[in-house]
Amino acid sequence: MTSNTEQFSVRETARELHDAGLCVLPIKADGSKAPSLSTWTPYKIHRSTPEEHDRWFRADRNSGVAVVYGAVSGGVEMIEFEGHAVEDGMLEAVTDIMEASGLGPEWDALSTGWVTRSPSGGLHLRVRVAGAPVPGNTKLASRLAREDEYTPEERQRLAEKPNSRIIRVQIETRGEGGYGLVEPSGGTVHATGRPYERVAGGPGTIPVLSAGVMGAIREICRMADSLPKVETPRSAPREPQPLPDGRLRPGEDYEARTDWADILQPHGWSFVTQRGSTRYWRRPGKERGLSATTGRAADRDRLYVFTSSTEFTAETPYTKFGAYSLLEHGGDHKAAARALRSQGYGDAAPHRGLAPVSHLPMQRDAPPIDGALAIQYDPLQEPELPEDPGRPGPPEVDITNEADGLDGLLAVMASNQLPDLYKRSTGPCWVTSDDQGDPQLVQLGTDNLRAYLAEHVQTYTITDDKETGGTKAVRALVNPRTCSTILGRRDWPLRKITGVITSPVLRRDGTLITGPGYDPATGLFLHPRVKVRRLAPELTPESLAKAKDIVLGQMLADFPWQTPADRANFLGALLTPIIRPYFDGTTPMFVITATAAGSGKSLLKDIFQYCYGTASTPWPENDAELRKAITAQLYTTGQPVVALDNLPNGHVIKSPILSALLTEEVWRDRVLGVTATVSMPNDRLWIATGNSLRTGGDNGRRVWWVRLDPDCPDPDQRDGYKVGDLRPWLRANASTVVAALVTMVRSWAAAGAKTVRVRKGDYSGWASLIAGILDHLGVIGWMADQDDAKALDDEAQDWRMFLEAWRDAFNERPVTTGEALGALKEYVPTMRDDLPNAKQLGHWLKSRQGRYYGTHKLTMVPDSHRKQNLWRVDVHAAAGAR
Repeated sequence: MTSNTEQFSVRETARELHDAGLCVLPIKADGSKAPSLSTWTPYKIHRSTPEEHDRWFRADRNSGVAVVYGAVSGGVEMIEFEGHAVEDGMLEAVTDIMEASGLGPEWDALSTGWVTRSPSGGLHLRVRVAGAPVPGNTKLASRLAREDEYTPEERQRLAEKPNSRIIRVQIETRGEGGYGLVEPSGGTVHATGRPYERVAGGPGTIPVLSAGVMGAIREICRMADSLPKVETPRSAPREPQPLPDGRLRPGEDYEARTDWADILQPHGWSFVTQRGSTRYWRRPGKERGLSATTGRAADRDRLYVFTSSTEFTAETPYTKFGAYSLLEHGGDHKAAARALRSQGYGDAAPHRGLAPVSHLPMQRDAPPIDGALAIQYDPLQEPELPEDPGRPGPPEVDITNEADGLDGLLAVMASNQLPDLYKRSTGPCWVTSDDQGDPQLVQLGTDNLRAYLAEHVQTYTITDDKETGGTKAVRALVNPRTCSTILGRRDWPLRKITGVITSPVLRRDGTLITGPGYDPATGLFLHPRVKVRRLAPELTPESLAKAKDIVLGQMLADFPWQTPADRANFLGALLTPIIRPYFDGTTPMFVITATAAGSGKSLLKDIFQYCYGTASTPWPENDAELRKAITAQLYTTGQPVVALDNLPNGHVIKSPILSALLTEEVWRDRVLGVTATVSMPNDRLWIATGNSLRTGGDNGRRVWWVRLDPDCPDPDQRDGYKVGDLRPWLRANASTVVAALVTMVRSWAAAGAKTVRVRKGDYSGWASLIAGILDHLGVIGWMADQDDAKALDDEAQDWRMFLEAWRDAFNERPVTTGEALGALKEYVPTMRDDLPNAKQLGHWLKSRQGRYYGTHKLTMVPDSHRKQNLWRVDVHAAAGAR
């Protein structure tokens, strides 16, 4: 470049600039380099005019001249090399790199088009950008200032903030919204008093370059930047502590042994040139220009990419290991380290396993025992518990990978290594106790399962060991998502639990379940309500007699049974939980009722509570609440007896929900918090208590009565019982009572388990079993109260009397409902004490046609001539014969 010392007047320069399509501004002559206008913003959009130039640049005014860059000047951009950058040789370096990159002709056109030297020795190069808007002012390259360059203000700032960085911009642009002074501005326009000088060309020789070429030129200029850049977690892993004994990690070894060409060229990158220690690279798919450098930083050989058109984050330094991780493993540094280790990089890495953890001691299961229950308890006969040899440690599962962790947890479940975890149709569950010691069957949610696994399984992840450079196992909780996935399965590799029992019970094969805990043969879990007595090896007549005396001769001796059938019914109910697994089907509800309060109903209910545990629930207000109560008891509680306690005095038990409960072996309903319908075995014994209770509808056929009649005033004041107050006696002797009841059942089973066939609808199988047991025990009265029970069914009684009166009034003649209503008003059953009209009575008759009440039944006789239904009452043939 040659200096052109020809001087132009400012006004002539403004005309030359305007003729070249540039927007001109006047500059103050005070060294500030600011426009001498109140505002110059309008000239970012509208080009100044010759008339304005005449005013601004008069002969009597001293001012400089500047050009506004960007769209207002036809897309002109200026690249400025600061004076210290020229002194540092940066212009020559950039020129060499431009030529090596294939952009030599374009750079030559730009650097010889219109070039101005500033008073500080810098160079301004202009270009018209074609095909895209000119970017705004941009700093392309900078360096840290040298100490000899510090200004007094900068020295003060360093004194106050020693960690401050003093930066010198070396290459920058003036683009859209920017302006720059041009020759012949001089004198006091610049603080140095020196002028701007034209070095080459002029406004009419500004070269035109495409936006793409200019983008490549800017990228190369940015490559001259020497400010240190900070690595990011994406580009390089966090700097680890040195390994002991000078050992190398795989990434460190890879850095030392690998060249950038081995990393970049397999992915389509090409080496362009090298200047000093800096190497220049071109991205795949690019024919000219440069995209990245390596070897530029003094502390470490890093890759620095200047374009956003690659896998790398632009203007972010990458170590060799960071670049390899991104290109080969998507930025996963751990996966990259494992892969490099498998290729032989790095020294052998040790692995540290889990440290042993202590767990709370687990309750030992009772040893298996056989034989008949001993009624006479002898502490010396308690089995000797072996010394606890210690349990093996909990199973370990690696959950570093979620899928592998899921498989590992399911494998642990399948191996039966998890105590007290079972499954039912709705998912995994466990057996626990409430505050009263009663068992609960709890369905596991995500948090429950996660807490359980935290207690019984050592789950861990594999992480890098900074101390050794290898890996180590770190204990970690299972991800809640994994727990949800396990719970969302259709099935689970766990033992199936079919129910909870609170006393020894009889299996189908006639053997007894006596050991607390899970019984694999039946799927039942024995959670004893009272201590299970040790079993004697032999059952003798004496032990059976003792058992009968405890139950019948002592505990039940002083209750005011209305008939022997009531005592037999109650004993049948008391034995039912022990034989429940022995038979299929449901059982009726036992209704314990009395003529007066204080007769002993609650005491009878308490016998169930002390022996087996009772889940009590108040009688609900309606059928919807009754259904909810039933479902809650079946789904969550483990007690074998459910009591609907203290029904209102004189209440008529009449509920279709109750009828369904007492006939369905499987109860299905929606459980609160569960979206799907769940199925539960209906294996409980249902009892109800209240004074002067009666039944209605179909409930009468599904009820067994236990009636008490003290036949005295103030029955709660009676005294002189054989066992004294029953509740304290039960607290002291409940274990003995259970032993006696089990002995009764075992004696019957040992004698052949004979049944006495009786017929009672859906309950015939169960009723025949109880009949056989009571016959073996010599207890009379079972089902002897069936006629009395019919009398306790109010609805059946009303309809029996109504049909008998109908037959007496009309004999076999069919009559209309209106005629029957008119003749039999005093006998017609009522609804809430209101007589039905003829139409309502017709509906009632249709719903009961063909059903016998006593020996009478209704028969519909259609009358086609009168187009209405007539009715008559028929009498059973056997009754007529009598």
